[in-house]
Amino acid sequence: MVMQFPKLGSRRAIIDRRAISDRIAALAQEHRGDQIKLRGLIVKELKDALDAGRDDVARRLSQKPTRGREAVTAFAFLIDQILRLLYDATTHHLYPAGNRSTGERIVLIAVGGYGRGEMAPHSDVDIGFITPWKPTGWTEQVIESMLYSLWDLGLKVGHSSRSIDETMRMAKADLTVRTALLEARYIWGDRALYEETAARFDSEIMQGTARAFVTEKLEEREERHKRMGDSRYVVEPNVKEGKGGLRDLHTLFWIGKYVNRVKSVAELVDVGLLTESELRQFQKAEDFLWAVRCHLHMITGRAEDRLTFDLQLETATRMHFIGRAGRSGVERFMRYYFLNAKTVGDLTAVFLAHLDDQMAERGRRYIPSFFRRPKKLDGFVLDRGRLALPNDQFFQDDPVRLLEIFALADKHGLAIHPSAMRAASRDASLITAKIRRDPRANAAFMEVLTSPRDPETVLRWMNESTVFGRFVPDFRRVVAQMQFDMYHHYTVDEHTIRAVGLLARIEKGELNQDHPLAADLMGKLLSRRVLYVAVLLHDIAKGRGGDHSILGAEVADHLCPRLGLTPAETETVSWLVRHHLLMSATAFKRDLADYKTILDFVDVVQSPERLRLLLCLTVVDIRAVGPGVWNSWKRQLLGDLYEAAEELLRLGHKQKGRSERVTNKQQALRQAMGMSDAEFAKLSKRLPQSYWIAEPEDILIHNAQHILEAGDSPLSIAAQYYPQRGATLVTVYAADHPGLFYRIAGAIHLAGGNIIDARIHTTRDGVAIDNFLVQDPLGGAFHSPDQLTRIRKAIEDSLANRHRMITKLEARPLPRTRAEAFRIEPNVLIDNKASNRFTVIEVNARDRPALLFSLANALFQSKVTVHSAHVATYGERAVDTFYVTDLLAGKIESKARLQTLERRLLEAAGGEVAELERV
Repeated sequence: MVMQFPKLGSRRAIIDRRAISDRIAALAQEHRGDQIKLRGLIVKELKDALDAGRDDVARRLSQKPTRGREAVTAFAFLIDQILRLLYDATTHHLYPAGNRSTGERIVLIAVGGYGRGEMAPHSDVDIGFITPWKPTGWTEQVIESMLYSLWDLGLKVGHSSRSIDETMRMAKADLTVRTALLEARYIWGDRALYEETAARFDSEIMQGTARAFVTEKLEEREERHKRMGDSRYVVEPNVKEGKGGLRDLHTLFWIGKYVNRVKSVAELVDVGLLTESELRQFQKAEDFLWAVRCHLHMITGRAEDRLTFDLQLETATRMHFIGRAGRSGVERFMRYYFLNAKTVGDLTAVFLAHLDDQMAERGRRYIPSFFRRPKKLDGFVLDRGRLALPNDQFFQDDPVRLLEIFALADKHGLAIHPSAMRAASRDASLITAKIRRDPRANAAFMEVLTSPRDPETVLRWMNESTVFGRFVPDFRRVVAQMQFDMYHHYTVDEHTIRAVGLLARIEKGELNQDHPLAADLMGKLLSRRVLYVAVLLHDIAKGRGGDHSILGAEVADHLCPRLGLTPAETETVSWLVRHHLLMSATAFKRDLADYKTILDFVDVVQSPERLRLLLCLTVVDIRAVGPGVWNSWKRQLLGDLYEAAEELLRLGHKQKGRSERVTNKQQALRQAMGMSDAEFAKLSKRLPQSYWIAEPEDILIHNAQHILEAGDSPLSIAAQYYPQRGATLVTVYAADHPGLFYRIAGAIHLAGGNIIDARIHTTRDGVAIDNFLVQDPLGGAFHSPDQLTRIRKAIEDSLANRHRMITKLEARPLPRTRAEAFRIEPNVLIDNKASNRFTVIEVNARDRPALLFSLANALFQSKVTVHSAHVATYGERAVDTFYVTDLLAGKIESKARLQTLERRLLEAAGGEVAELERV
């Protein structure tokens, strides 16, 4: 019999089966006849052994924290011995059978990953009991007793109990069962029964069904990837099921085993599905991924396979990753994780290519494709519809071809043969400084980057082959680099490539509904290639320890001339990279109704073309951050800023654009409301100019109706769904008084709302008309009548002072555990130059429930008047900006008062509601 786990050392330190077996035999002798007590004592003996074994394996992993394969092998060995001991104890001492019939035979097998001889600390123990025919009374007793004992041991057991015929029938009908049985392994019991089952599985199930199995497995893999985010570069990856994870490696082995009957991964080399080098890559990636998964299980004490932000920190520490060269330990750990996930993706591609060649009929690919045959291929050849090399030296003879193959693939819509991709990876080091300066190479690269077809796909191929990073060394520095925050969903290189893809899709008109303004502007650009290069370079200096915008602009100054851009184009790209965050920061953190905000923005932008370029760059940058980050609210704010800036930049409108906008809005409102000149004059006189600038026409109509309906009422509250922003619009019309804003903010939070924007206005006769955009905690709007009623009632109660706000908020704790993985030092910036009328306060803090209420309360305590509030969140980070004055409507100039204000806001940003001053 072949020894299992031949490379596992010091087995008896994990578990000494002979010693435990002797102790169980002694217990059985001592307690003969008392079956219930004996079973309890056996379970206790096994539980002690299991705990001791786990401790030993955990100790081994802590000593070699990146050697995951050794740990999972040791766990599988430990469970094997526990099962053997339990089987023997059950059949010899608890339910001994003297003269068994031929039907009273039973074999215990391991299936699935456990069958492969691998087990993470808290994975399910997947086992099968197989009998010759239907179970007899004795086999049922044995199986039932063993299962109860395993559950008493605290193990999660996935089990089946079938006859051989039932096993074959289930394997034919169910892909999951067939895959599990593919890795079935003998544990204990009737060996002949196991051999018969294995032989029948081979002849009845596997013979002649390899093609169908491969097709089903690849379809299953695609479905799993879609479910997990369809990228191996998501920043909270699933180590087991995600793209580039363990399941992808296991799928390769399953396919290889089914098609070629291999017994181990190493045998995939013998059958030509992997080379020796690829086998080493497979084993290295698998070893690392198993180590990560084991640490996750041990940290959480459960079968946790998702590498969430809080677990990334702990895992990186356990695996001894420390900060170095501007990157924290956790960022270095995650970069290494993504490089291994990339290796898994590369291996999958070449493995499937080998398999395709093996299984294809002559002249026809097994995995089908539909490509036309181009005439001119510059020396490259076609292999069943894929771009391939005429010989293995082709890249070495002229390394510029390493760029040209991707330009050809894009131009003709061709896939690249995996053997050519493998050769490109191998020969990428031939891209030297001389090749980087070659005009042909740079022209080919720019053809791909600015392609009107599908630059995202081809750039991703270029990245996976490492040609991209070799040709643009600055890009190589951000490959697989994560940003340790909740805002960015992808690594820097993946984010960048997605942004280029989004730009191409907007240009082709595929996203007109989501991005109407950007789609319109793309057709008007004079500097199309400038924009594509700027999107490529906007984050290229991330992770260097300085301001990535400034450092990235320096990279652009150096790189653009090499790519063939003129000095003027280079200057524009450099400016765009330097200021790529300007538009979003202005739109989301500043009051667009404040004329100086627009003036300051235009002072930096200076030209209509730069404004168009910056808008398009900003849109794709935000959209490429991840799913759900772009929304109609951000689209509206960016559009408002664009229109206001464009108006100023148009010749002849510098002085009168603002007053014309106010007049146009007033005329449109009067017509929409059907009011006489006298009636409208009475209404419009009450409202300040800033109000007309701040609010769009539909809100003006809504507010006007509200004011007229309220009449002389001291308080009127409206709440309705506002589809243009994907939020609920809450309008409060009330006599203005200190503390109004913080009371409304607290009430909205108590009602379960999250304020995403607040526009606060005071009429000339001292009445507040405040508009709040509110979403639920998951970013959706309040829709149901119950929710709208609840929010109105909460504001009424708060303004009538019917309850103590702080006490109510304390009673409603809403932990944000994911955000708590991050330490963000609160920061308060007070600026008296950003506005002519107001003191502008920007607060950066970790996002948490009721943060806005806490800050508003601190402002109230400081005796300042809030005129507008702007709320932006970037994952775990909140940036709240307030335009304030003192109670006499002047800027806050006193140094002592500013220091007190800063201190109060810092305390509110960093603390909890309970720590606020009582009111």
